[in-house]
Amino acid sequence: MIQGYCVDCHNDQDKATTAGLSLQKFTVATVADHPEVGEKMVRKLRAGMMPPPGTTPPDPASYSALINALETRLDAAGVAKPNPGGRTFQRLNRAEYGRAIKELLGIEVSAGSWLPLDSMSANFDNIADEQMLSATLLEAYLNAAGDISRMAVGDRKAPAVDRTYSNSTYASQHPWDHVDGAPYGTRGGMVVKHIFPADGEYVFEPVFISGNNSRFEDLDVSVDGVRVALVRYETQPSGGADGRGGIPMPTERITVPAGQHTIAAAFVRRTDGPYEDLIRPHDWSFAGGGSGGTSITTLPHLRDLTIRGPYKPTGVSDTVSRSKIFTCRPMSVSDERECASKIIMNLGSQAYRRPLTSAETTALMKFYDADAPTLGFEGGVRTSLEALLASPHFIFRLERQPESVKPGQIYRIADVDLASRLSFFLWGTPPDAELMAAAAKGELQQLPGLEKQAKRLLADRRSEALGVRFAGQWLRLQDIDKNHPDPNFYPNFDDQISSAMRTETITFFNDLVRGDRSALDLYRADYTFVNERLARFYGFTGVSGDQFRRVSYPDNTRRGIFGQGSMLVQTSLANRTSPVLRGKWVMEVLLGTPPPPPPPNVPPLENTAEGDGHKTLTTRQRIEMHRKDPACSSCHRFMDPIGLSLDQFDVTGKWRLNENSTPLDTGGTFYDGTSISSPAELSAVLLKRPVPLVRTMAENMMAFALGRRTEAFDQPTIRAITRAAQANNYRMSSFILGVIKSDAFRMKRADALVNASTSNK
Repeated sequence: MIQGYCVDCHNDQDKATTAGLSLQKFTVATVADHPEVGEKMVRKLRAGMMPPPGTTPPDPASYSALINALETRLDAAGVAKPNPGGRTFQRLNRAEYGRAIKELLGIEVSAGSWLPLDSMSANFDNIADEQMLSATLLEAYLNAAGDISRMAVGDRKAPAVDRTYSNSTYASQHPWDHVDGAPYGTRGGMVVKHIFPADGEYVFEPVFISGNNSRFEDLDVSVDGVRVALVRYETQPSGGADGRGGIPMPTERITVPAGQHTIAAAFVRRTDGPYEDLIRPHDWSFAGGGSGGTSITTLPHLRDLTIRGPYKPTGVSDTVSRSKIFTCRPMSVSDERECASKIIMNLGSQAYRRPLTSAETTALMKFYDADAPTLGFEGGVRTSLEALLASPHFIFRLERQPESVKPGQIYRIADVDLASRLSFFLWGTPPDAELMAAAAKGELQQLPGLEKQAKRLLADRRSEALGVRFAGQWLRLQDIDKNHPDPNFYPNFDDQISSAMRTETITFFNDLVRGDRSALDLYRADYTFVNERLARFYGFTGVSGDQFRRVSYPDNTRRGIFGQGSMLVQTSLANRTSPVLRGKWVMEVLLGTPPPPPPPNVPPLENTAEGDGHKTLTTRQRIEMHRKDPACSSCHRFMDPIGLSLDQFDVTGKWRLNENSTPLDTGGTFYDGTSISSPAELSAVLLKRPVPLVRTMAENMMAFALGRRTEAFDQPTIRAITRAAQANNYRMSSFILGVIKSDAFRMKRADALVNASTSNK
C-alpha cells in the first residue's frame, strides 16, 4: 500500500515539497526504528487526509489494516522500551505566580505588573524548555517580591503615591452595560482591586471622556459595595482637561482601612429626565474604536481612575494577608524571634511546596535578624517574606532527582513533587494542606491514593482553572483580543461581548468536566452558556441577568464550539470573515494536523484582483481566485471547505445570509468527499472520525499537565488513554485521570546533565 499510494509523492526527489517526508525506503516492519515517521503517518491516516483529495484511495479494509499495523508495532515498541520522558525545571509563569500569591497571602495581584509575557509553545505558556531565564527576568521576580511583601504586611509610614487604572478603549459604557462587581443600577465605569498600604485618607480621581451631547451624570464610587462618594460630571466642569482629552474630577479625601478592597466607579443609570435611556437607545460610549483612534461616544466615558494616598496614615488594620502571615503574636520582646521563626516555617512550607529544612529556616531567619533591630518585629518578618518570595524554591518548580539514580534510568518522582504536578495541573496553584498531608504519608505513590486526591481536586471549585488555563490556551481564547472588529461595520461588538464569549467557552468546558460528559459534546452539543447581554447579541430570547446559564440553541445553525463566538471571532479579520483561518484553526487545534506554511511570494487574499468593473468580491470569490495558483491549491482544498461551512457566521459570530448584498454560497467538499455547507454538517463529518479529535485533546492535555511538548514516544500512552476513554463513552474523567495515572505524569527519566539534589545545595 505504501509503495502503491504514498511513494509517488513521498520520495527522495520530491520530499522538499511533501513536508520533508520520504517513504521510498520505509517498511512497516521496521516502523519502531523510525517512530517519528510512523507517528506522522498515523496522524494523517487517522484523520483521513492521505491520500490527498483528487486521488484514488485504497479500499477501507486495507486502509484500516495499514493504520492498525503501524499502531500495533509502535505500541509494542513503547511497551518494550518505556520512556516517560523528562524535562528541565519549570518556573512559575504569570498565571501560576498570581495564583500562588493568592493562596499564600490572600491578595490578588496582576503578575504582569512585574513579569514579562510568557513564551508560548505547543499551545501553552508552561512548557519548561521555553521558560528562558535572564538577568532582566530575575530582577523582575526580585522587584515583585519586594513590592508584594510590602503590600501583604502593610506600612504604617507609607508615603502618598498615585496608582492609575485605565479602561479599555474597546469597552462599551452603554446604559445597558453593567460591569460585574459594580452596584446594580449603574452602567459602565470600572471595577478594580486595590491594595491600600495603611489606614488613612485617600483621594479617588476619575477621568472622563466627554460625550458629544451636553448632559450631566452621577458617578458612584464605592469601596466593597459601600458608596463613599458621588461625583457629578457635567459637560463643562469647573476643572480643565488633562491634556489627553480627559476631564479629571477628584473626590474629597476618604478614609479607607488598609488591605485589598474592591473599588467600583460606575455611572448611575438614568431612568428619567430629558436624556432617558429608553428614548435614546442609540447613545454609545465606545472610545478609541474608530479609524485613527477617534472616539465613538455620545455618553460620558470613564477613561481612568487614579487612587492617591495615603494621607495622614494612622496605622494598619488587620487584613486577610496579615492574618495569613502573623499566625502568632509575641507577648514580649523575648518572644519575637521564636514567633518569627514559626511564621517563616509556616509560610516557607507553603511557598516551597514542601517542608523546610533546618538549613533553609536558618537562612531565612538571617534576614529577620538583620532588619528586626531597626524595623521591628513586623519589619523583620517582612524582609524574610521578601527573601522567601525571591527564593528559587518558590519561583522554580524544582523536582529532586535521587542521587543514586543513574543517567537514563527511570524513577518515580517524589510524593511532594507529584503533589505539585497534580495541583498545578488541575488547580493552577500550589498543593493545599490535605494534598501535602497525603504526600507526606506516601499515599500518592499508589494509584488508588493518587486517583482519590485527583477526584477531590476535580470536585473542588478551583478545578475551574482547567477551563481557564488548559481549555483557554488549547482553544486559543487569548486570540480573541487580537481581533477588534471594525466598529464602523460592527458597532455592537465591544470588550464586554468579547469577554462574555471567552466566558461562554470556559463555562461550557468546565461543565463538561463537572458533569463528566463526553468529550464529543465539544463538537455536537445543542446547548451553550450565555448571560443576557451575550444572548441578546446572538439573538437568543428568554435570558435575563448577568449570570451565565445553560440554554439550548434555538435551531440547528449552531453546534458545540462551532456556534461559539470565541472560535468565530478569533478566526476573522477586522472587516471580513476568513474561511482560511477558520479551516486552519479546525485542522490545527481540533485535528492536530496543521497545514504547512504558505509558499513564499504568494500574495495575501486581500490583494486578489477585483472583478469586472471593480465590483467588490465576496470572500468565496476571492478564495476561488486565490487557489487557482497551483502552489496554493494543495492546502486550500483541505482548509477552504471547512472554513466555508462556517462562513454564515460573520466577523462577530452572528448568523448572516448575505455578504456584500450577495447571497452566501457556503457549499464545499470535505477532503473525504462529503458535501458540507453548514456548521452542523461540519460537526457530523468530523464526528465520523472521532479518534483524531479525542487524541488531539488528550495530547494537548498531556503536554499541559507535564509542562513539556509531547514526543513520538508519548503517542502509545495517548492511544492507550483514548482507547480506555472510548470504553467509557469518552467521558472527560477518563482523559484527565488517564493522564494523571500515566507513567509520564508519575515518573521521569534521569537527566545526564543535572542532578537536582546537587543543584539544590
